[in-house]
Amino acid sequence: MLPALTLIDALRALADPTRLRIMQLLTRMELAVGELALVLGQSQPRASRHIRILVEAGLAERRREGSWVFLRCRIDAVSGAFGAALARLLAEGETSDAAFAAQGEADRLRLAQIRHGREARAAEWFARHAAEWDVLRSLHSADGPVETELSRLLGGAALGRVLDVGTGTGRIAELFEPRADSVVALDNSPEMLRLARSRLQHLAPGRVELVHGDFAALPFADASFDTVLFHQVLHYAQAPEAVLAEAARVTRPGGRIAIVDFAAHEREELRTRHAHARLGFSDEQIAALLSEAGFAPGPRASLAGQELTVMIWTGERRENAVHRLRKASA
Repeated sequence: MLPALTLIDALRALADPTRLRIMQLLTRMELAVGELALVLGQSQPRASRHIRILVEAGLAERRREGSWVFLRCRIDAVSGAFGAALARLLAEGETSDAAFAAQGEADRLRLAQIRHGREARAAEWFARHAAEWDVLRSLHSADGPVETELSRLLGGAALGRVLDVGTGTGRIAELFEPRADSVVALDNSPEMLRLARSRLQHLAPGRVELVHGDFAALPFADASFDTVLFHQVLHYAQAPEAVLAEAARVTRPGGRIAIVDFAAHEREELRTRHAHARLGFSDEQIAALLSEAGFAPGPRASLAGQELTVMIWTGERRENAVHRLRKASA
């Protein structure tokens, strides 16, 4: 939980040129501690001391992602006129100070270089793994029709707070961000989260939150989300029933789930070449898994490919789902 922010705390924390530079940068994007140090031209320990002051004041927040620690601006969490005044102060701070404005412009140029570096590393990763992805894609229907059908099944209404489980490259988070109040994109791979960060960095700060975590032990409170999405991830689950039970726990009553995955198949090599724990699912399996987890199964769709069929299953969280799951696990 963030500390309560007072006027004295805020003014004391911001009364330093380096910390003002850090806050200006964090209003533009979430940054790793090492990236901030690079932009600032300071050692990481020195930058960390400034970061600690901002975090203790409640103006910024640390978030660990594997071995990396990321910082984000938390002025949006300050309620009322106080928070709005702080945001306005940062936005207008350069207009009355030419030297600070020049420093800010230089910082933004270095920030642009960091963004370019992220994109270059993402491109390099895809180049190394392109052959593997192409082989898998050749077996099933193209991404475009699947995404179109998924959008159709979710309807035209707003999606509320969305959880994208196993976000991978961040494509699904990017696709549904315009229809969501906010998106949390979760993945257990720090490398995939770095790819997603590269893809999503054009979005406004706070629209998509990237979280490192396990889909079998979601790091969220009960009833936190209105829509939960699994796009080509459930087949990695050794115990899909436990994964969907966790999905039900964090979904609000009346909230929706959508699962995009393969229909049952016999491509045994996907276990070894792509680490698939499950060779797809039948309609009966998914219906039973959803029902047991606490979802009422809903509409579904089928998109046939060359050798693999992509299925989309949906469900709605029942009122008594969490109570029933807890009782069953007691």
